[in-house]
Amino acid sequence: MERPRLLLVPMLTEVEWVIKPHLEEWADVASYDAPGVGDEPAVEDPDSESTARRGLDEADRLGWERFVVVADEFGVVAASHLAVAAGDRVQGLALGHARLSNSPDGARPAINREVLSGIQSLIRADNRTFVMQLFKMTGGEELAGGYREELVDEYVRRVPLDATQRFYDSRMEEGRQLGERLSSLDVPMLLAQHKGCLMFTEEGFEDAVAALPHARTAAHADKPSTSVEFSHELREFCAQLEAARA
Repeated sequence: MERPRLLLVPMLTEVEWVIKPHLEEWADVASYDAPGVGDEPAVEDPDSESTARRGLDEADRLGWERFVVVADEFGVVAASHLAVAAGDRVQGLALGHARLSNSPDGARPAINREVLSGIQSLIRADNRTFVMQLFKMTGGEELAGGYREELVDEYVRRVPLDATQRFYDSRMEEGRQLGERLSSLDVPMLLAQHKGCLMFTEEGFEDAVAALPHARTAAHADKPSTSVEFSHELREFCAQLEAARA
């Protein structure tokens, strides 16, 4: 049986995907850094669409005609652009912290404005502490705990401070048409919730599930990019895709 092919879309860097080694046990996995991060050449307007284009270039480089797009947190917007651009090449879409926008406003905000503001302040005051919290406080302790300092060092080495600041300052506006793009896609989806997440709201996940009623859903204590449970869920999702093709 052919191994699934997973394209992991980052927010800024592939280092975020702590579960990548677990996924590689049963799938062919591709990951990459966003433009201007690590060894990637900078682009004039670094945004979610440029991250999506870089991901599609990676799939082209590998010669992948069919693949599953996987994203988490603010990488979901780039994944939606990538899935639209890739068209029939996308077998499925798996989204952690699934939602329809990045809006912190309204009766049912998708983002917690106070938490976002706190993160923006922390990045400017002490970026290394922010990166440490990225791996320490959002789950995946059994994965990140043993080598967290190495992850932090690698993240700080790859991701320029101005890129981090720009990213967390701009992603609210970029999410305006997220729901429309997701609704336009005729592909199987896995929508995953990080239970108890401080940044992404429960209302945002509920609205995504309501708008995409045919999607498979899951909820885990750790954020998907660090969750062993999510890796198992993703494996079952891929098996379901393969069974539907047979």
